[in-house]
Amino acid sequence: NITSDGNFALYLPNPYDADTLNDFDTAPDPAKPSERHILGTDDRGRDLLARLVYGFCDSLLFALVLTVVTTVIGVVAGAVQGYFGGKTDLLMQRFIEVWGGMPELYLLIILSSFFNPGLLILLVLLSLFGWMGLSDYVRAEFLKNRQTDYVLAARAMGVGNREIMWRHILPNSLTPVLAFLPFRISGAVLALTSLDFLGLGVPASQASLGELLAQGKDNLDAWWIGLSAVATLTVMLLLLVMIGEGLRQAFDVRARS
Repeated sequence: NITSDGNFALYLPNPYDADTLNDFDTAPDPAKPSERHILGTDDRGRDLLARLVYGFCDSLLFALVLTVVTTVIGVVAGAVQGYFGGKTDLLMQRFIEVWGGMPELYLLIILSSFFNPGLLILLVLLSLFGWMGLSDYVRAEFLKNRQTDYVLAARAMGVGNREIMWRHILPNSLTPVLAFLPFRISGAVLALTSLDFLGLGVPASQASLGELLAQGKDNLDAWWIGLSAVATLTVMLLLLVMIGEGLRQAFDVRARS
């Protein structure tokens, strides 16, 4: 926007925040897409595009952090089980069987009555259960690779267990970790979206894809709400899977050998 005196100002393509209410709108909420609101507004008059952008960022950040935390826990647990075996493996397997039988959804409902819902609470609770599926694959890889010739030679040379696990076995046991990485990220996004849709996730005032899906269900005549949320979620999951597949091929040790 250039003024008569030569000064200019650059405006954002979408000037609205996730919670901005435009008091000059005359259309009833939820409003259809228009020049003022490209994707329309939700049932409270907030810009839908802004809430999609903020919900996308929060979902992606939450999924990445949750994936990193659960992957680290799963790799460490599976490595200890597979490398040492014996009673260590037996005791940890029994613990995983008992822990995996805990009703995760019921715990979410119970904790939501004690704490204010938020990303941190969801991150902690989902991290307590999300590592078990990956640990089984890492355990199997360590059980197989611990008897290879290079591991036996390193053990005969007096190399410590930690160094053998970190430098010799782990790089050759990351194939299942890399293969499941994009699906774990996608699963974390879907978990957060599902909890937000059920009202067990972030507060209703915070932008989230699940909250927009719930609005689309409650306002079937406002087709732009549900359609925008579903399209955003679909594109995000497709991109995550494609990026993860590329990373798996790039870092797969066996594929380069």
